[in-house]
Amino acid sequence: MEELPELERVEVAAAASPAAGVVIWLHGLGADGHDFVPLVPMLGMPALRFVFPHAAQIPVTINGGWVMRAWYDIRTLEPGPDREDQAGMARSAAAVEALIAAEVAKGTPADRIVLAGFSQGAAVALHVGLRRATALAGVLVLSGYLVAPERLAAEAHPASAQTPVLFCHGRHDPMVPLSRGRHAHDQVAALGARPLQWLDFPMEHEVCPAEVSAIAQWLQARYLAAS
Repeated sequence: MEELPELERVEVAAAASPAAGVVIWLHGLGADGHDFVPLVPMLGMPALRFVFPHAAQIPVTINGGWVMRAWYDIRTLEPGPDREDQAGMARSAAAVEALIAAEVAKGTPADRIVLAGFSQGAAVALHVGLRRATALAGVLVLSGYLVAPERLAAEAHPASAQTPVLFCHGRHDPMVPLSRGRHAHDQVAALGARPLQWLDFPMEHEVCPAEVSAIAQWLQARYLAAS
């Protein structure tokens, strides 16, 4: 198997050690790990440690081949199995799994790790979270979607049914239409009973205060449940 370089990242330490849990948060296309750091104090969860990895710099086809931070190449905006680079997704998924494994090795069990993401990062978080042989504390999908939805039923691991998933989406999102986010939610729901929640907000491709409040409540529930 190809050896992957360790993802560079930004970390926000918990107020006390050891942390009550870890949130690994994946940024969107063209952003980097600094993007969601300002949200940490707004969430009011000082007992948690936050890890914000940077995706690799790669050419992105839909952006004219410009090199930017991306979890995988997006070849076209048209629906179909070739829309996203599946090999690129597999590499990023493996790198995120390595991050999770590193946190487990440091002493945080998987059921105290939340995997979060925005947009393209949300697609990676969902991809990884549904295929893991060990359940996570939760998967947070912000303005996200499914990559290769036609493969989900065959590849989802039964253990992922234990992992709570929260979908949040903007009703007026011009980048990832609400319908695509809702379709992802419905396909995950079709896998069978699991702790699953959908919330939408009067916003575009962004994060709003009401969403941040909902995320904070959901995180608090995840870690209180695991205590």
